[in-house]
Amino acid sequence: MDAYSLQETAKTIRCLSMDAIQQANSGHPGLPLGCAELGALVYGEFMKHDPADPQWFDRDRFVLSAGHGSMLVYSLLHLSGYDVSLADIESFRQVGSKCPGHPEYGVTPGVETTTGPLGQGVATAVGMAVAETMLAARFNTSERTIVDHYTWVLAGDGCLQEGLSAEAASLAGSLGLGKLIVFYDDNAITIDGNTSLSFNEDVCARFMAYGWHVQKGDAYDADGIRKLVAAAKAEQGRPSLIALKSVIGKGAPTMEGSHKVHGAPLGPEEVARAKAAMGVPVDSRFWVSPDAKKFFATRAAELAASHSTWLAEYQAWRAEEPVQAAELDAMLAGTALSTPVWPGYESGQAIATRNASGAALNAAFAAWPGLVGGSADLTGPNVTALPGPAYSRSERAGRMLHYGIREHAMAAISNGLAIHGGFRPFCATFLVFADYLRPALRLAALMGLPVVYVMTHDSVYIGEDGPTHQPVEHLASLRAIPNVLVLRPADAEETSEAWAWAMARTDGPTVIALTRQNLPVVPKADPIWKDTFRTGAYVVHSQAGEPDVVVLASGSEVSLALAAAQLVPGKNVRVVSVPSLETFLSQPEELRDTIAPPEARILGCEAGRSYGWDSLVDGFMGIDRFGESGPGAKVAAHLGFTAEALAAMIAEV
Repeated sequence: MDAYSLQETAKTIRCLSMDAIQQANSGHPGLPLGCAELGALVYGEFMKHDPADPQWFDRDRFVLSAGHGSMLVYSLLHLSGYDVSLADIESFRQVGSKCPGHPEYGVTPGVETTTGPLGQGVATAVGMAVAETMLAARFNTSERTIVDHYTWVLAGDGCLQEGLSAEAASLAGSLGLGKLIVFYDDNAITIDGNTSLSFNEDVCARFMAYGWHVQKGDAYDADGIRKLVAAAKAEQGRPSLIALKSVIGKGAPTMEGSHKVHGAPLGPEEVARAKAAMGVPVDSRFWVSPDAKKFFATRAAELAASHSTWLAEYQAWRAEEPVQAAELDAMLAGTALSTPVWPGYESGQAIATRNASGAALNAAFAAWPGLVGGSADLTGPNVTALPGPAYSRSERAGRMLHYGIREHAMAAISNGLAIHGGFRPFCATFLVFADYLRPALRLAALMGLPVVYVMTHDSVYIGEDGPTHQPVEHLASLRAIPNVLVLRPADAEETSEAWAWAMARTDGPTVIALTRQNLPVVPKADPIWKDTFRTGAYVVHSQAGEPDVVVLASGSEVSLALAAAQLVPGKNVRVVSVPSLETFLSQPEELRDTIAPPEARILGCEAGRSYGWDSLVDGFMGIDRFGESGPGAKVAAHLGFTAEALAAMIAEV
């Protein structure tokens, strides 16, 4: 990229960003103005991509972790030839625009992930970098290289202050992800003012301690940045941090360098002054340099030619490796390569649902070549061990990851694996630690990513660990997140069906909540219960005639409800398993009435808070306080959560 094209591109980015933010009367001009030259180099020189095919799977990925600076990437996508028009940019931050306030996955061609919550982009990019190494190890051959790309990130002080980025960076260093390159926009400014208010650490020293290759430079020294990038690419065994000193809002004559330029329009007078200083007509709006457009048109043709060369290599690889090609096709489609053989069980068999989940996970592992994942240092308790070697810096083909005690990074990295393409990730921890990963789970739901969350130790029945480890509000809080499917199977058979449902899901994450304690496999009154299961509820136990009482229960409480029903012989009691409360609530009223007739008294039972059940039941036995330390059954009895207590509620009807 010659100096003149770089200058014209940077001017275009600044003008488009200032005008779009001014017109919307909302936005963050500081980063796009401060990083305009860097963005021009990344898209105009460093990245391997093809604007004509944004989903090319061997493209480099660019993640704007500091997502508030979205006009930087929208300007570059427009110049590069992606399907982002000037009209789209003119509608910045408006309802239905391709250019929303923060980059959103699936909304804007060329945007790789939803960012905005700081640190999420850095951690998600780690997942993308892991995915690249996994695919390369599995599919590149001595004759053909079909996977060879970089993951680029632009992060700011806010991203690197968030604990999430620290978790992810630590793991990335341990794994030696050499094709991950993070640019640190080191402008020493956050919303409140200079970073010295609260952030005085040596960021570069911290990343060196994580095991990163660290360099420093000037955000406006193009040749210097080229040398830094060349050195980063030459370092194959460590991820790279390139810290670039920059000026927030550069080019705004009276405001650059101030925290006031971070998150508000410059104002018409300052925009005019900035344009005049750049030699752009003051009265222009959404100005684009003709020479920048010409440069990127030539660049697009070069990128398309490079893509064509790769495609020829790829087609030759497919001809030479038909078995691997079929496997890759299944992975990219997110489908099974063979019919899964789910484990079977006998009625009355006692097994913890976490153990049943481990068996189902291994069945899924055998059928879905793209299934990868791991636990946050709880592989044994979560029962998530997979066959073969684990993924590491020396074993890139491994499909099981050891995340360490990093729940939040684990979830965000899982998002990156899912977004990258080729993988169906799962991750695992205790249900109570959903609190540590919730922001990344929310983004998975927002982006519609089919990540599976294995969450064990799902109630006060875990006992001795006490209230810090006993979830009571967590099922309700997870169900409250839109597009999250929460499944709480009642026995081993239901657990296999929960995994089958999760693996069939393509448009959002699934949480499977599982017991540590053994549960009996219960006989099912519904002869087609595996089908009815997908409606969110089905009849487990029923007597002749219309029921007096219907008990709706989930998970371990289905067994408790069955025991309670036996204690009230004078009542016609129907017991219903509700593996997915929110799914059942979404069903037509007619269907719900066939399972829980409105003429009957309807009771709910779950070892947690009642939120979410209220509209469905007339009475509820739950737990609306924190637990206690002690043997699980004794804790439940202490809290009044027993079959006898539920039977008393049934008898009152």
